[in-house]
Amino acid sequence: MSAEPATTTPPNVQHHRVLKAVNAQHQDLIRLSETLHANPELGWQEHRAAAWTADYLALHGFDVERGYLGFPTAIRAVFGTGSRRIGLMAEYDALPGLGHACGHNIITAISCGAAVALAEFAAERDLTVELYGTPAEEGGGGKIELFKKGAFHGLDLAMMAHPSPVDSAEARPYAVAHNHVEYRGKSAHAAAYPDQGVNANDAFIVAQVALGLLRQQLPAGTRVHGIQTRGGEAPNAIPERTEGRWYVRAETLAQLGTLEERVHRCFQAGALASGCELSVTPESEPYSEFRTDLRALELYVRHAEALGRDFNAPPEQATMNRASTDMGNVSQVVPAIHPYIGLGCFPAANHQPEFAAHCVGGAANLAIHDGAAALALTALDYLAT
Repeated sequence: MSAEPATTTPPNVQHHRVLKAVNAQHQDLIRLSETLHANPELGWQEHRAAAWTADYLALHGFDVERGYLGFPTAIRAVFGTGSRRIGLMAEYDALPGLGHACGHNIITAISCGAAVALAEFAAERDLTVELYGTPAEEGGGGKIELFKKGAFHGLDLAMMAHPSPVDSAEARPYAVAHNHVEYRGKSAHAAAYPDQGVNANDAFIVAQVALGLLRQQLPAGTRVHGIQTRGGEAPNAIPERTEGRWYVRAETLAQLGTLEERVHRCFQAGALASGCELSVTPESEPYSEFRTDLRALELYVRHAEALGRDFNAPPEQATMNRASTDMGNVSQVVPAIHPYIGLGCFPAANHQPEFAAHCVGGAANLAIHDGAAALALTALDYLAT
């Protein structure tokens, strides 16, 4: 993978025009990405990120709807009135305590760059270019909520490219359920009146032991993991309330449903053993597995390779393509691709502080260029065949 954007003239005029449009924006896209990176915002709170993204597209002639479908940090930007519709997804939420350690700042810059490059072709190719600013991918299911209110319906192709340690073409994410778990017991003095207490922390301990044992019998391709976010207030007061966040992952939504029943029984065991009350509340609707449009993906790989991208990384370095995403739900209803664009930084990987540091700088800037160009070229070729 070269350190600089490709400068050779591609074999046809259309491709040359796309690269010219991306190159013309490149420094502005870098500034947008760096601004997002320096100002991380959590899901459903991305007010500045949504505004900066909307401003960028409005500057390039897009009609921008802010607060799209009633969600304050969602946007829809449209250029053209053609019958063929390309949808590009921008994600801009960050991670608690880690900032942009998943590179959503790069995703937004890539999608904006591709959208502006495609806008040049709107009239001549009967094209409508649509960019969606989608909040709360990191567990909030923003795209699912947008879809339920009418977003994405009827797109000819939905696309985005996600940063990763290495290039990886096909998204193969787990289906995932996100749950908030809470136990309620009764507080009491831990030394003077322990018999009057109902220990909500004990409930969580029992549940986690049960989950650890359950993992021995789980089928391949499943994951159960989580954190306890509240364990009590004082060591001399029996905890009356504990909370946690737990994810359950499986290859498909159908398999996920069966697995969730087994996981919930582990939490019920904690309640039964301790005498606590249990509540398990979904944080969003489940994320689906991904349905890739193979023709579009083949085009993307061809264009990415022409730009110097390499899809031959060892399999153990390319596992970011298993990470769950609400883009999977979009892929169930419209043709879609979700390739991963490498920053060449393995073993630094997503959701690590080291990866956040790689999401600005030379490799990130190259990824913005190559991702925007490859997505735009993919869309044009996809609609031409």
